[in-house]
Amino acid sequence: MILTHTLKLTNADFNRLSAFIYERVGIKLSPIKKTMLESRLQKRLSTLQMGSFKEYCDYIFSDQGKQQELVHMIDQVTTNKTDFFREPNHFSFLQSQLLPSIDKHYRTYPLRVWSAGCSSGEEVYTLAMVLSEYSCTHTPISFHIHGTDISTQVLQKAVTAVYTEDKIAPIPLLLRQKYLLKSKDTTNRTVRVAPSLRSKVQFDRLNFMEDDFNSLPVFDIIFCRNVIIYFDKATQEQVLNRLCTQLRPGGFFFLGHSESITNMDVPLKQIRPTIFQKVTV
Repeated sequence: MILTHTLKLTNADFNRLSAFIYERVGIKLSPIKKTMLESRLQKRLSTLQMGSFKEYCDYIFSDQGKQQELVHMIDQVTTNKTDFFREPNHFSFLQSQLLPSIDKHYRTYPLRVWSAGCSSGEEVYTLAMVLSEYSCTHTPISFHIHGTDISTQVLQKAVTAVYTEDKIAPIPLLLRQKYLLKSKDTTNRTVRVAPSLRSKVQFDRLNFMEDDFNSLPVFDIIFCRNVIIYFDKATQEQVLNRLCTQLRPGGFFFLGHSESITNMDVPLKQIRPTIFQKVTV
């Protein structure tokens, strides 16, 4: 059946789906999000040629659906807002204070940075620009940046590293000229991140709630910004503790401007607003 009109999500089906999303992804959808979920899943029902949300629910809860549809559903329900140089005070701190304090230590082995919830890659490539620029003006630092996200759609964009000209507006002109390559197609107003930066990064799919972190290395710096705001307090604490298992003692952790660890039992101490350091035991 091909959809010719907007289908409606009943309260019962919303409750089933929201509970499933919370269990698998950690995102808490309150009842006011029902219209949003209904709208975002319309495309999946159309692609699957399903005539009702009940049919979709029955499918997603089946063994076949859990294996084949879960990734597609997550792509639709996750929010992927990001920008280059978003919350610039973090990058200023990184460049002016954090890197000068540790550069002697990292002359002999790579500085490892994790962008956890990297979306379409803007944060990862911003970090790569900042670290590359620091290495140009100070003692060179070898570094590697690992970006992870739960959405396969945005990860593909991150790997491709192609962005429209309006997306690169926050990047300083000198950095644009140095690290971005304009499309040779004059009708295609896009740029691609230069190979010198792309060679320093890696992207992988990761679900904070389900996947094993043991395959990841230990990181010196973790950026997890504007991600845990979609979780309830208990899930936030759980996720932060899992992330901290991959942060070396004394390593640095960056949260988004609206996020906090207040009243949480996590091994982090605040050194600046939304900037933390892992407590050494």
